[in-house]
Formats: sequence, C-alpha cells, structure tokens
Amino acid sequence: MTVREELYNAIKRHLSDIPMIKHIDLWNHNVEFIEQETAWGRPAVFIEFAPIQWNPVVHGLEYRGAVTVNLHVVTDWTAESNVEQFQLLHRIHRVLANMEGGTFGEFDLAASATNHNHEEIVENIETYTCVGIRSLDK
Repeated sequence: MTVREELYNAIKRHLSDIPMIKHIDLWNHNVEFIEQETAWGRPAVFIEFAPIQWNPVVHGLEYRGAVTVNLHVVTDWTAESNVEQFQLLHRIHRVLANMEGGTFGEFDLAASATNHNHEEIVENIETYTCVGIRSLDK
C-alpha cells in the first residue's frame, strides 16, 4: 500500500467517526466549481495531497519524504453557526492527531487558514504533516 493510499483511507475512516461530516472525498478544487458540480452534503472534508519530495534511504529501495495533507473543511455560512465551524475543526483534530500507519509516521497539525472568498460557504484549510515511507519491499 502506498503512503497516499494508506493516509487517505485512514483519514476517511477516522473522519467517519464524526457524524456531522456528510461528505469526504479527494480535493479537486471542489469549492471553485460549486455551482457546476453535483451537490455534496455539508459539512464536507476534501483531502488534498501536496507534492512529496522523496529522499533515498537506500537508493532504489527505500525513501522518506515530508508529506503535507491539506484538509479543506467546507461548511455553510450562517451568522448563527460561525463558531460551530471551529468546533468541528477541533473535533477533526482530536480524531486525527498523532495517527500513524505502516507507510507514515506521526500525523499532526501544522497550519490553519480560513478562506472567506465564497458567498454561501466557509472553507477552512487544516494542514497536517507527517513523514512518509516508500519502500519497494512492501
């Protein structure tokens, strides 16, 4: 199993423990084309993998790399629920913090940003990092 495959499955499995999240998928600039896409339930979490720069541990056999994952957490914008979106981010962090797998080390929060450039939704981007392991033996 590759690091991206294992991380995606692990993130999706852990986020499924939060009942209020209605949709989990890979990121594909979903909020930029929200009117053109098939409707997806909100809150939604889209998982984006940044490019990974691999460093050889054993040339041709084993590599390590800094893995960055951006979680695009999309909620409806309403004046009454502004604070709830931040509570959701806290719940997400509680289920993902320090997660580990066979192809990645300790998964932890590195940065947070809020995108206010949309009329009816709010997009919070939670950035997580970990060390990825790529081995031809596995």
